[in-house]
Amino acid sequence: MPLYEYKCEDCGKEFEELVFGDETPECPECKSSNTYKLLSATKFKMSGGSISAPTGSSGGSSCSGCSGGNCSTCG
Repeated sequence: MPLYEYKCEDCGKEFEELVFGDETPECPECKSSNTYKLLSATKFKMSGGSISAPTGSSGGSSCSGCSGGNCSTCG
């Protein structure tokens, strides 16, 4: 089950949702179905044809400034 990030066009809320197929999730804030998928950054990198986590990373976010992982201080 892929986990995607979405944003609501009506209220501006950003949220994550497990999505099956071509489903469009409902906003948890205002219950609108007017949402769109955000382009997500990943913490993995390609190296020589294989995917690996960055050096020194345990796979989790070390950011303590936000919970979304999208701010400029997240690594």
